[in-house]
Amino acid sequence: MKIKFKRKRLIVNLVLGIFWIILGILSIVTDDKIRWTDYGYLVIGILYVGHYLYDLSNQYLTIENGTIRKNRLYGFGKKINLNEINWIKKFAGDYTLKTEKSELKINTELIDKYSLMELNKILAEVNLPSEKTPWLPLSSA
Repeated sequence: MKIKFKRKRLIVNLVLGIFWIILGILSIVTDDKIRWTDYGYLVIGILYVGHYLYDLSNQYLTIENGTIRKNRLYGFGKKINLNEINWIKKFAGDYTLKTEKSELKINTELIDKYSLMELNKILAEVNLPSEKTPWLPLSSA
């Protein structure tokens, strides 16, 4: 299951990429003397479009096979097992999932509202004592 980015974030990266590419092309075409910065605009634009494509295909979080992985461009993503989580902390709308060895911070402002509902449902199902989770325990009545 993929926890998706908000559409606005994806579109902003795409628009910025197109803007920088157009700026780079205009700089190269209109200048008599080409400078290295003209190519820099193109590089920045290509990086933004690449970031857009990566985020579009991988999204923010991937939950599969009992693990949750934060997808980050350039391979800096983090991954933890859901059954190793021993503390879920909610502060200012963000979640921090803690294990014995690591922690994973999730910025909920970046997540699509329907995906956030799915994430909340999955995290609420993690078997933790009530003092170590922001959700109220389910009553068995």
